Amino acid sequence: MSDLRDAALTSKAWPFEEARRLLKRYEKQPPEKGYVLFETGYGPSGLPHIGTFGEVARTTMIRRAFEEISDIPTRLICFSDDLDGMRKVPENVPNPEALAEHLQKPLTSVPDPFGEFDSFGGHNNAMLRRFLDTFGFDYEFYSATEFYGSGQFDEVLRRAVDKYDEIMAVMLKSLREERRQTYSIFLPIHPETGRVMYVPMKSVNRDDYTISFDDEDGREWTLPVTGGNVKLQWKPDFGARWAALGVDFEMYGKDHSTNTPIYDNICRILGQRPPEHFTYELFLDENGEKISKSKGNGLSIDEWLTYASAESLSYFMYQKPKTAKRMYFDVIPKAMDEYHQQLRAYAGQDAKARVNNPVWHIHGGDVPQSQMVVPYSMLLNLASVAGAEQKDQLWGYIQRYAPEASAETHADLDAAAGYAVRYYNDFVKPSKVFRAPTDQERAALADLATAFQDADAALDQIARKNAAMGNDDPLPEADFTDGDFLQSVVFAVGKNHGFENLRDWFKALYEVLLGASQGPRFGSFAALYGAPETVQLIKDGLDGKLG
Repeated sequence: MSDLRDAALTSKAWPFEEARRLLKRYEKQPPEKGYVLFETGYGPSGLPHIGTFGEVARTTMIRRAFEEISDIPTRLICFSDDLDGMRKVPENVPNPEALAEHLQKPLTSVPDPFGEFDSFGGHNNAMLRRFLDTFGFDYEFYSATEFYGSGQFDEVLRRAVDKYDEIMAVMLKSLREERRQTYSIFLPIHPETGRVMYVPMKSVNRDDYTISFDDEDGREWTLPVTGGNVKLQWKPDFGARWAALGVDFEMYGKDHSTNTPIYDNICRILGQRPPEHFTYELFLDENGEKISKSKGNGLSIDEWLTYASAESLSYFMYQKPKTAKRMYFDVIPKAMDEYHQQLRAYAGQDAKARVNNPVWHIHGGDVPQSQMVVPYSMLLNLASVAGAEQKDQLWGYIQRYAPEASAETHADLDAAAGYAVRYYNDFVKPSKVFRAPTDQERAALADLATAFQDADAALDQIARKNAAMGNDDPLPEADFTDGDFLQSVVFAVGKNHGFENLRDWFKALYEVLLGASQGPRFGSFAALYGAPETVQLIKDGLDGKLG
C-alpha cells in the first residue's frame, strides 16, 4: 500500500470521510454492475449557477477520494430534469413575456429565449455542459427527456405501476389533506397541448401499464406510462431514477434533506438499495438570501470566471460544505490568495498533509506549482494606485519586483493581473473613499516618505524603535527593493509616532493612500509599486490629491 493511500484511509478531509463511508457499501462484495455510480442532478428551470457547479465539483472530489482508496471503477452521471414543466417564467432571460404561453410545458418544449438552441431546456443544458467541460470534469450527461423518451426508464415505470399503491402510501403521508385528494405519482403529458398535467388518476392499469385521467376540459385520456408519455412527480422521480440507474452516491442541498426518507423508501419499493447521501448547506447572496436560479441573484458562473480562476472557485467549494456561506463578489480575492497559499504549501508536505490539503482534492492529486509571485490582493492594490485599465500596465511593476517573471513563463500570474484589473475597475474603484490624515497620521506619513527615500532616515527610524523596545539587534542593510526591509521601516515609524495599536497605523495607510479600510502588507506593496512611487503616493495623500 502506498504512503498516499495509507494516509487517505485515515484522512479527516471530508471527501475521504465520505469515500470511506461509500466503500463500506461494498465491503462484502463489489457491485454487480461493475462500477460505483455517482450522480448529480440539475434542474434546468433557470440558467446554471455556481451552486450547480458546486454540486458537481464536490461530488467529483468524493469520487477522486474513492478512487484513491479503492480499485472499483467509477462513473459520474449529471442528470438534467429537463422534462419538468416550466412553472414560472425566469426573471433573467430576454423577452420573458414571450415564454408565458409555454407555462407547464416541459423545458425541452419551451422555445429558447436566447434563440441559440432548440429549446430553453436545451440552452440551459448546454450552458451547464460548457462550464463543466471548461473544468475538465469526467462525467456523462443524461437528459430526462431522452431518458424517458428512449425507453431507458420503461422498466422502472412499469414497476411503479405494479407498486403504485405502496408508493402512493409513502407519498400521501407527506402531504396535506387537500393535496392528497388529487395527488398522483404520475404526471401525464397532454397529447394535444404538450403540457405536464397535474391531475388525479381515474385509473392506473396494471394489465397494460396505462393510466387514465380527465384533462381540464373534462375529456378522458388513456396513455401508456412508457415511452415519454408520462413522467413522475419530482419526489418519486428521485427514488425511481436511483433504482433505474443503480445510483450509489448522490449529494444535495439541505432543502432536500427532509425528503431523504421518501426518496429512499421509493427506491426500495422499486427493488433497489438507496444510495449514500451527503447533504450540504446552501449558498447565500450578499443579502443573506438563498441563491435562486430563477431570480439570478448571487454570483453566476461566468461572473466568477471574469474576476478569478476556475481553481479558486473549486477551492471555495471545498471549504466547509456543511456551513452556509455568503457567495458574492467580495469573497473572490480571499479565495484566490488562499488557493495559491495552499499550492505553495503542498510542495513541501508529506503524504498525510497532502491528502488533507484542498488542492489535492481540486486537482485529483496532480497538483501544479503556483507561479503567483505577487498575491491577488496586492495586484488589486497595484491596479488601484496605478489606475490600471489593462493588465499590461501592471507588468512593469511586477517585473521590477520579480525580474524572472513574465506573461509567458507565469501564465497564472498573467491571468491574475487581468482578473485584478477587471475586479478593481468594477468593484474597488467605484467604492473607494479617501480621507484626510489626522495630525498624528500626517506627521507619521511625512516621516515615512522621508525614510522611504533616504537610507539614513530609514535606519534611524528602526534604531529609535529598537531603543524604545529595549532591542539591541543589529540594524539591517537598507534595501528599498526588499519588502521585508520596507515593512520594518513602516513598523518602526508607526511605533515611533505613538500608535499603541499598529492596526490603527496600517488602517490609516489604507484609508489615506488607497481609499479602503483594508489593504496589503504595506512594505511588500511598496517594494512592488516602487519606493519612489510610494513616496509620491504619500505626498499626494498628504496634499489631498487622491480623492
